[in-house]
Amino acid sequence: MIDLRSDTLTKPTEEMRKAAYAADVGDDVYGEDPTVNLLEKKAAEILGKEAALFVTSGTQGNQIAVLTHCQPGNEILLEAESHIFFYESGAVAALAGVQTRTISGENGAMNPLHIEAAIRGEDQHFPETGLICIENTHNRAGGAVVPPSNMRDIYTVAQKYNIPVHVDGARLFNAVASTGHSIKEFTQYCDTVQICLSKGLGAPVGSIIAGPKDFIKKARKWRKRLGGGLRQVGIIAAPAMVALTKMTERLTEDHDNARFLAECLKNFERLEVVNSVDTNIVVIDVSGLNLNAGEFVEALKEKGVLSVTFGDILVRLTTHYDVNRRDIQKAVSAIHELVNERNGRY
Repeated sequence: MIDLRSDTLTKPTEEMRKAAYAADVGDDVYGEDPTVNLLEKKAAEILGKEAALFVTSGTQGNQIAVLTHCQPGNEILLEAESHIFFYESGAVAALAGVQTRTISGENGAMNPLHIEAAIRGEDQHFPETGLICIENTHNRAGGAVVPPSNMRDIYTVAQKYNIPVHVDGARLFNAVASTGHSIKEFTQYCDTVQICLSKGLGAPVGSIIAGPKDFIKKARKWRKRLGGGLRQVGIIAAPAMVALTKMTERLTEDHDNARFLAECLKNFERLEVVNSVDTNIVVIDVSGLNLNAGEFVEALKEKGVLSVTFGDILVRLTTHYDVNRRDIQKAVSAIHELVNERNGRY
């Protein structure tokens, strides 16, 4: 079975497994796990921030950031289809007691003028704007890269009103690999950032939040409140270190495979690639085949390829470390066979 559902499905490499076995460990709640301490120090250095905190997932990292930045009753500004708004179970309301104000972006990028217009003025009727969130790359925009220039302009607006900016950078290293910019060219335009060490980087579990020392100190307490205080965490911090230091540059392979997949699919009658394929995600419109997304996914599964629905008529295909070019070619053949069946050629 060729699995193109998500890059979250990557398996840890042999080096990661060996690193976990050999990891020097201690109790992280006491600050005594040398492996996670090294990981956090290295992550802060790479991301250009004062300090970092290892958390169990990207969602936990984002929620800790909102909890640390905001007060109950605040409002946060974020893109209308961002992960924090769309896929995190309403946690910002349930946990932080904040409300969301969504802004429709273009390819995941919000217009700084729209951001400024949405910032609340001083009025007892309004919630205070407590945080601006940027997602980069943007999942529901098809893995689109939000340019550093857009991040800069949003950050400039935020500084004008003394509002912090958090970046959900679950796939931020994909943006780096796609553009050739350094990671710090992105992270300089935010106060805090979350990155996933799983997904395309291949670690079995874990994400990083990075930001000012005082922020990370408060974030550590929020992690504890959420049940995220870990003990001998070096077991998972060791493979995460391999992901952070040795797996970022190889993301270009995933991007090349995604572009190859997209180019092949563009030649298929009544099937449309709807995103620009900046990184490792290909989104296709299957409505021309008189199928909805769920029907297409099930039919493709019968041919040995796994994918996911991305709406009523859209299907997402995601390349990753465990899918090579030969797998992509097989997936293309399976999709071609399905398209031909729907077009009445069998």
